[in-house]
Amino acid sequence: MPNLFDVELVFSQIPELLAYLPITLGIAFASMLLSLLIGLATALIKIKQIPVLCSLAAFYVSFMRGTPIIVQLYLAFYAVPMAMQYINYYYGTDYNTNHIPPMIFVLITFALNEGAYNSESIRAAIQSVDKGGIEAGYSMGMTTTQVLRRIILPEALVVALPTLGNSLIGLIKGTSLAFVCSVVEMTAAGKLMASRNFRFFEVYVSLAIIYWLVTIVLERLIARWEKRLKVNERRVAADDPNPRLTQNIR
Repeated sequence: MPNLFDVELVFSQIPELLAYLPITLGIAFASMLLSLLIGLATALIKIKQIPVLCSLAAFYVSFMRGTPIIVQLYLAFYAVPMAMQYINYYYGTDYNTNHIPPMIFVLITFALNEGAYNSESIRAAIQSVDKGGIEAGYSMGMTTTQVLRRIILPEALVVALPTLGNSLIGLIKGTSLAFVCSVVEMTAAGKLMASRNFRFFEVYVSLAIIYWLVTIVLERLIARWEKRLKVNERRVAADDPNPRLTQNIR
């Protein structure tokens, strides 16, 4: 009977695949950081109802949420160089997109995609902040930036953290699509390994184990962080009659 499944091969391949885990995590964390900045800016534009920008933000969110991430990766990887060729032709410039690392296209695409989703989570979290604390901040002479940084964002983080944590976990798994832009992360490395011995099933089992363990670790870290934030919030509430203001101006 042929050896249809090699258990030893599954575990022997894991160390080689783990060598590419930093690339996977690097893509995920860098994209997540950029997406938080994009999401925050988009959320504030929608909350403030800034003319023109609000319509552009709505279009951006609708497009990113309404198209598959793999299509967005292809558009970034192939459409941007084509657009630059037209610009070079009509304006006499000499931009060479071949010198742009594929990783840049991957990071920007994932950041824009995740930023569209995070913007809605951040907007909902900001709008859930108690208005009394915000008004108290202004009454003490705080600027809008200070109120945002010291009162609104700390409280919004407690509300948005579970959703943002799930977004990060989903992003880590989504990085497996980076191979379409010629970026060799963990899943792409697994495919290359399997092409040498044609043991694709064992490679995918190895990848599943790694992704699963990484997800478990992140879930526990995020849950611990969330619990710590809530404990701190309850502690301040017990010690101070006006916790929302005092907690954030200290």
